[in-house]
Amino acid sequence: MYSQTFKTLCRILAVACVVCVPSAMYAQDSAKAAKKAPATDSPSRWDIFLGYSYLAPKDTVQTLNPDGTTVGYSYQSVDWGGILSVARYFNNYVGVEAVGDVHTESQDPGPSNSKFNSNDDLSGGSLGLIFRYPTSDITPFVHALIGGERVGGPHFQPDKWGMALTAGGGVDYQTPWFNRHLSIRVFQADYQYMHVNFGPGVYGGRANINATRLSTGIVYHIGSIAPPPSVTLACSANPESVYPGEPVTVTATPGMLDPKLHAMYTFSGDGVTGNGTTATVNTADLAPGTYTVKCGVKEGKPGKEGLKPWQFAESSATYTVKAFEPPTVSCSADPSTIKPGETSTISASGVSPQNRPLTYSYSAASGTINGTGNSATFSSTGAPTGPVDVTCKVSDDKGQTASADATVTIEAPPPPPEPSPEQVRLEHRLALHSVFFPTARPSKARPEGGLLESQQTTLSTLATDFKSYVAIKPDAHLILTGHADPRGSVEFNQALSERRVNRVKQYLVEQGIPESSIETRAVGEDQQLTTEQVKSLVTENTELSESARQRILHNLRVIVLAQNRRVDITLSTTGQQSIQLYPFNAEDAATLLSKQAPVRKGKAGAARRHRKR
Repeated sequence: MYSQTFKTLCRILAVACVVCVPSAMYAQDSAKAAKKAPATDSPSRWDIFLGYSYLAPKDTVQTLNPDGTTVGYSYQSVDWGGILSVARYFNNYVGVEAVGDVHTESQDPGPSNSKFNSNDDLSGGSLGLIFRYPTSDITPFVHALIGGERVGGPHFQPDKWGMALTAGGGVDYQTPWFNRHLSIRVFQADYQYMHVNFGPGVYGGRANINATRLSTGIVYHIGSIAPPPSVTLACSANPESVYPGEPVTVTATPGMLDPKLHAMYTFSGDGVTGNGTTATVNTADLAPGTYTVKCGVKEGKPGKEGLKPWQFAESSATYTVKAFEPPTVSCSADPSTIKPGETSTISASGVSPQNRPLTYSYSAASGTINGTGNSATFSSTGAPTGPVDVTCKVSDDKGQTASADATVTIEAPPPPPEPSPEQVRLEHRLALHSVFFPTARPSKARPEGGLLESQQTTLSTLATDFKSYVAIKPDAHLILTGHADPRGSVEFNQALSERRVNRVKQYLVEQGIPESSIETRAVGEDQQLTTEQVKSLVTENTELSESARQRILHNLRVIVLAQNRRVDITLSTTGQQSIQLYPFNAEDAATLLSKQAPVRKGKAGAARRHRKR
C-alpha cells in the first residue's frame, strides 16, 4: 500500500513541475522584456476551482465474518479523483467555500497478510471558511471545512455517509500567459478526518479515517472585490482675480458619478452661495486678499449620500480680491491758443482699472467753463490775457479721484493802430453839443417838427464830420438817446423821447448819413439830470458872463427842465458823448427855455396852446 502511495505522490509532483516550472521560466523571460502585468485589477469576488485530486486514507476496520471470526480491513489510496470548489469572498481576504470531491477506485478484495483491502468510494462535500492573501502573482490560502463523506465499507458492505472535517491550504499562481480570469492552483494539501459507522453485525464496524488529500488544477476568477471607482471632483474659480464687488463663479466638475444615484453638492467660503454644480461669490464686503472656496460632492440614495468612502470627494478653488485702484485721467484743449472772447473745447479721458462708473468735473483759473461727461467748453470772456490753467477731474463711485491740467493761452489783442491826424481831428469835432427841444416837441401830430434852427445847425455840422469819419472808421455809428423832463405821465414822456430821437435820426439821414449807422434809444423821464448836476454845468460853462450866469442860476428850476429836454449823441468807436451844455447863446434859446409849447397858426388862423409837459 505504501509503495502505491509513494508512486501517486510522485505523479502529483510531476504534474506540478510540468505546470509550474515552464510558467516560472516564461514569467522570468517576460520580465526582461516588459513589466509583468498584474494578475487582476483587484482580488476576485468568486473563485471556482476544478482539478485533479489524490486521496490517501489511513485506517483499519475490524469486521465480523459470518463464521464468527474478526478480520481487519484497511483502506487503500485512491489515485484517480476530482475536486470542485466554489469560494465567495466578502473582502480581499475572507470568504466562504463549498468543496465537493469524488474519489473512486473499485477493486476486488483480496487477502494481504491475513487482512483484506477494500476501497469502493470516498466522495463528499464540505462547507467552511477560507482565508487568502492576494499578491501580484501568487495567492496563498488556508481553509477549514466541515461536511459529510460517503465512504465505501469493508468487504461488500454498502457505502455509508459519515462526518468529515477538513483543514489545509495551498497556493494559486497567476501566469502572464493566462488572462486575468484564470490561474493555476499549484497545489492544495488538506488533512481530512472522516468518521463512519457501518453498523453492527456481519461486515459491520466503525471507521475513523485520517486522510491526506492532494489536489491541483485551474481556478476561474469571477467578479471583483474592488469598490466602484471613487468619485472625483475638480473645482475652479472664474475669474481668478477680481475687484471688490465683482462676482466670482465657482464650478464643481465631478467625475466617476453613478448615474443611478443622487448627487449632492456643497460649497463653503466667504460670501458663497451655491446651486447644483455652480456657486457665486459675493465679493462686495471682502477685503483685498486670497480666498478659498471648498467644494464637495456626495452620491448615494436620497438622504444617504456619501455613506461609503468612494461616494464622496472634496476639492477647492482659490481667487484673489484686488485692492481698488484709483482712476487716471488726461486733459487736452483744442485749440490751445485763442483770442479774447473765443472758446476752446476741453477733452478729458478717464480710465478706471476696475471699470467703475466715472464722473467728470472741470474748473478754470479764469474765464468760465461748462460741460458734462468727457467734454467741456472754456470761454475766455472776462479772462485776462495769458495762460489759463484748466483742471479736469474724474471720480469713481468709490470716492477715488484723479485730476489733470491743460493750458489755454489767451492771446493779447494787437495794439490798435495809431489814429491818423484826420481821425483825431474828426473825433475832436464830433464831440459836439447835445440837441435840445422845446416843451412837448415834436408833437404827436407833427413828428417832423420841433427841431429849432440852431439845433439843425449843430446836426448839419455833425453829419458833415461823421461822413468823413466813416470813411476812416467804416464800423462807426452814432447812438442817439432821447430824454424828457418829468412833467407829464410816464407813457407820454416815453413816447415824446421816442419822437425826439426819431426826429434827430430823420434829420441826419436827410444829411446823407446811412440809416444803418444810427442807433436810437428812448429813456423817457429816466436818467434825469439833477438840479446839482445842472448847476454844476452852468457854473463850468465858460461861454457865460458872470452876470448871465447869476441870472440863469436865479431861474435854475426852468433851466433844469430845459436841460432834460434833449437828445444826447454818442460816438461808438470812442464812446465820447456830446456835451450837455445848454445853448444859452443861441438865437432861439428863449424858445427852448419856454415852459409852454410854442404857438403855431392853423388853417383857421386860430392859435392853439399845447399842453404843458
